[in-house]
Parts: sequence; C-alpha cells; structure tokens
Amino acid sequence: MTHSPSRAELVAAAFVAGRQSARAFDTYPGAMPATLEEAYAIQDAALAMWSLPVCGWKVGRIAGADVERFGCDRLAGPIFPDTCHTAHGNPIEMPVFEGGFAAVEGECVIVVGADAPADKMHWSTSEAIDMIGSIHAGVEIASSPFSGINAHGPLVTISDFGNNYGLILGDEIPGWRSLNAEGWTFETYIDDALVGANHAGDIPGGPVESLRFMLENGAARGLPLKKGMFISTGAVTGVHAANIGQSSVVKA
Repeated sequence: MTHSPSRAELVAAAFVAGRQSARAFDTYPGAMPATLEEAYAIQDAALAMWSLPVCGWKVGRIAGADVERFGCDRLAGPIFPDTCHTAHGNPIEMPVFEGGFAAVEGECVIVVGADAPADKMHWSTSEAIDMIGSIHAGVEIASSPFSGINAHGPLVTISDFGNNYGLILGDEIPGWRSLNAEGWTFETYIDDALVGANHAGDIPGGPVESLRFMLENGAARGLPLKKGMFISTGAVTGVHAANIGQSSVVKA
C-alpha cells in the first residue's frame, strides 16, 4: 500500500529539495503553517528526510503580538555538522542561498554539558544552568532557499529549519560562569561598517532562558539535548541581511 504524503511532508520535501540543490524560490511551497504544531511538523518531517544528524539548535525570538498569539517567545531550528565551524582567527567562508534569504547574527552559543534525560519535559532556570558546559561568542548564518522567509512571521521561519544555515563557534566568554549577560557586549560589522551593537542580556531571559526553552522543545519532540550540542541562543545585535561576497566580523 503506497503512502500518501501529508501536507507537512510535501512542504518539507520542497524545502529539503531546495536546500540540497541550492535552488531558490520566491513562493512558499504550499499552505503556510497556521500553528506552532503545524510549523514543527514540517520541520520534523524535513529532519526525517535529511541525511545528517543534528549537532545543535538555533533559538530565535518570537516578538510582539505573536508572543500572546502562540504562547511562546522563542523558536527553534536545527544546526548540522557540515555547516558548523570553529573560529581560529582566519576568515571562514560560509555558503548561503543565491536568490534566497541570507543574514548574519552575532550570538552567545552554549555548549551543552550533559545529556538531558529523555523523559524530562519541564525544566527550571536553575536546572538549565546546571546543563551548561561553556558559553562562547558565535555567529549564526541565517539562510533559506525561500527568499521571503523573514517576511512571513515565526511559523514560516520554523518550517524551514528555523532559517539556519550555519554556525561559527568563537572563543569562550571570559567569566561566563557569573552569567552576567548584561556585561557581554557584541558588535556586528558588515564590510567594516558597524551594523549593530548590544549586550546579550537584552534578550528577555538571556542565553539561559534560550537553553531552558530548547531543553523543553527538544524533549517535547522526542529530541532531547545531548552533551556537546551547540545552542545558538539568539541574535544579540539583530538580524542583518548580507549578500554573497560580503564579509562580516562579530566582536564580543
């Protein structure tokens, strides 16, 4: 008996095909999700079609009226090992989708210090803190074959791997154990021009709340966090569109 793909699987297949072939498109490939459940169903269907394991997760903001609408102020998307790099002082070339969407984001990156119990669904702030192995400066590369991904709200972002297409892990933040996120200042430059500056504590709840959210999000989806995973905790200086051939530096 043949399997008839669901709406989520059809949309997921279109995004997976676009990412694998580097083929950009301007129209969303199907009906846009209307709920968080529908958006994550698309993402989970795409994960089942993807050939690589997840090595981490990006956490992004849900803001404004959408927080009350969806009952949540954050979203998640997977990070894969083939687009994950460690900074060693030399420039790193990061691919993006030509004709799609591309942006650079300076972020705090938490390295998970222990496996999360698969059956633990709810996490307190203090429990999340105990799961931190280290905190680093980092860069998220946001990119999608769908050029309009950033114009249609968080559900569309979720549906295409959270609009993630790479991570650069930078130096460990000195004194991170103090969790004084208000003292961690980030600056993002594109082609030597300063495009954003802020401190990591400006994101509500800071990096720890992003980790706590991701612990619960992963558990609810049967994807508990594992030791060594990277959690990119949110764009400290904002989401800054960048074009192919441009260069960017994040200072922290």
